[in-house]
Formats: sequence, structure tokens, C-alpha cells
Amino acid sequence: MACHLRSTSVPSSPHSNEIDRKAVEQALEQSLVMLDLCNAMQESFSELKETILDMQLAFKRGDHTAVQAKIHSYIRVTKKAQKQFKKTNKKSTATYQESCRVIKMLSEAREIAASMLESSSHLLSKKIVVPSSSRWSLASNTFQKKRGVCEEEQLQELELDVADLESGVESLFRTLIQSRVSLLNALSL
Repeated sequence: MACHLRSTSVPSSPHSNEIDRKAVEQALEQSLVMLDLCNAMQESFSELKETILDMQLAFKRGDHTAVQAKIHSYIRVTKKAQKQFKKTNKKSTATYQESCRVIKMLSEAREIAASMLESSSHLLSKKIVVPSSSRWSLASNTFQKKRGVCEEEQLQELELDVADLESGVESLFRTLIQSRVSLLNALSL
């Protein structure tokens, strides 16, 4: 007796075919939302890297007011990214009641990716601390150089963290494109 195994993506009735087609179309719409989110994140990371470089330059010049301004700029960019996540999460919450397992898995993966990106932006906003604007006394000037070295190292670490996150978002972007192409190919069959 011959055994025929059905693929989970190939429906067995016209009704389920229509449901799966709608689910795939919804998944395609959601992938566009995630691609937009990735683009927004890439822009945010570029802004953050630029702000970090400006902070490093201001710090090397000893311009503490410029450092404060750049820190506030950094915080503004991270808040903007977090706002973008909240806006996108509202768009990306779609339920697939009667869809195939592959679409449900894609939806779960998309939710996990959005959650990880949001967590990254929260971590970045907590990585930098606004220094007090008080002036250093003459006695503490000797410690100022040591403190400056530590702050420069922290800025370099932050720059590396942003670069790592940026490469992760690029990888996620490529994966989303590949899954979108696969869904479009499945729809065209």
C-alpha cells in the first residue's frame, strides 16, 4: 500500500486553500511591517553610532557641555526607537486562527524578533548615565583624567555593542527578505 505524505503547506480542500492563502497574505503584510521596523532600527543605530562618535570627540576635547548635549541626544534617539517599537507592535499583532503551522511559526518568530529588538533598545537606553553637571574642584582634577579614561572605554564598548546589534538587525533583515520571497513563491504555486 502506497503512502502519500502531504506537505503542511499544501491544503487538502478548496476552503482550507482559501484560508491558507489569506494567512500567507497576512504573513506577507506582517513581514513588511517587520522590514519597516528593521529599517527604522538600522537608521536608529546609525544615529546612535554618530552620537557616540560625537560624544567621544567632545570628551577628548574636554567639552563637558557638549558631552551632556550628546548624551541627551543619545537618550532622545533611544526613546524614538522605543516609540517606533510600540507603534510597530500594535501593527504586527495579528492572529491566525485557522492557518497552517508554518504561518503560525513565522508569526511567533516575528514576535520574538520584535521583542528582542525592543529589549535591545531598552538596554541601550540604560547603558548610558547622565553625569551630574557640577564642576570638579581643584583637588579632584587629578582623578578627572582617570575617570575620563573609564568613560572613554565605556563609550568604546557602547560603540561595539551598537555595531553588534546593527549586524544582528542586518542579518534579521536578510532572513525576513528570504522568508518573504519563500512566501511569495508559495503563493504563486
